[in-house]
Amino acid sequence: MKILIINASPRSKGLISQMLNTMSEEAQLHHADVDQVIVNRLLIRPCIGCMNCRSRNYCSLPEDDAQRTLRKIEEADILIIGSPCYWGNMNGYLKVLFDRIVYGLIGENANGIPTPKHKGKKAVIVTTCSTAWPFNILFNQSRGAVKALREILKWSGFSIKGVIEKGGTRKHPKLTDKEIKKCQNIIRRILK
Repeated sequence: MKILIINASPRSKGLISQMLNTMSEEAQLHHADVDQVIVNRLLIRPCIGCMNCRSRNYCSLPEDDAQRTLRKIEEADILIIGSPCYWGNMNGYLKVLFDRIVYGLIGENANGIPTPKHKGKKAVIVTTCSTAWPFNILFNQSRGAVKALREILKWSGFSIKGVIEKGGTRKHPKLTDKEIKKCQNIIRRILK
């Protein structure tokens, strides 16, 4: 089983990174092949909106880390994406990556209807937010980030097997034992 973890947190010791590392360790205990991409370390030019990738099925910009990450997504059986919430959405690093690789996530039929390219694959979403619980959900902060990621994953064909949202990180800057267990349990469940 190949797992790709996409870590969009700019903080290597932050809560997103801690949760994703916990999941990675748990997956390796169950003999999964785990690879991790740290998005803010990637060199990616922003999408120029030429739309050539939609008809050609490749990006017309020179190859960079966007295409290399797409190849890793294509090889993975399970995708785990972690992003902190920025203004009720995924952060900009991750958005730039997804903008650049849309052609490798969804296609379209002759009528222009989107067709998923990753049907049958599993995904997990992890997000954190400084807005206190339950306002992180009620005000669509961490919930907004989850919604945006769900949309991308759904149209790409991924089946979402777990979501972890942690609100109120300013007041609660450490992972609880319960949150660590939740990360481990999601991995155990999807590897069954």
